[in-house]
Amino acid sequence: MTTETRRPALTRDRVLAGAIELVDEIGIDAFTIRRLATALDVKPMTIYHYVASKDEIIGGMVDVVFSEIELPADGLDWQTAIRRRCRSAREVLRRHPWAPPLMESRSNPGPATLRHHDAVVGCFRRGGLSLELTAHAYATIDSYVYGFALEEAHLPGGGSGEIVELAEDMLAESLAGYPHLAEFTTEHVLQPGYRFGNSFEFGLELIIDGLARAASSFSTNRLP
Repeated sequence: MTTETRRPALTRDRVLAGAIELVDEIGIDAFTIRRLATALDVKPMTIYHYVASKDEIIGGMVDVVFSEIELPADGLDWQTAIRRRCRSAREVLRRHPWAPPLMESRSNPGPATLRHHDAVVGCFRRGGLSLELTAHAYATIDSYVYGFALEEAHLPGGGSGEIVELAEDMLAESLAGYPHLAEFTTEHVLQPGYRFGNSFEFGLELIIDGLARAASSFSTNRLP
């Protein structure tokens, strides 16, 4: 006697989870409803019972990505809370390298996206940053985090060992006429322990320290 294995019931959440898993593997440009249906072992039209369009799926995927990022904790000072949130965002975006260009592109953001933005704005405001400085701070922080994640995702090996191999090839083949780049490659990139990702913390500290100094010179306009 055999027991038939049943597929889990299809739901909107399962569609989005399957879409994220697929796009993590193949990239957003190769994503189609037909490929998603194949991955979920359903017919393409079945998916439309749960989501109205491909654009709605992408919007839902972005909302799920936002839900994975740690929210700034209320009990921490704003600098510590934002550091933790930015580190979490970087790790989430390393899992989903397709996401950075889409994070702020949705015209109808989902609840997790709105909750995340509200929490970050609230963190800056509780820290005494004015509305103007909050706008500058949020734009600067996320430009850095998204940009770093995007660059890291497109480096060979995500900026790990393979970038050293690439640097060795460049040094051997094409850097003879570029003394500053050759020095940088030889004396820094090819040294033990080099990782592109090490620069993330350095840049994050520069930004947060600069915002803290700016906060002392801007009018505060605190929340009551």
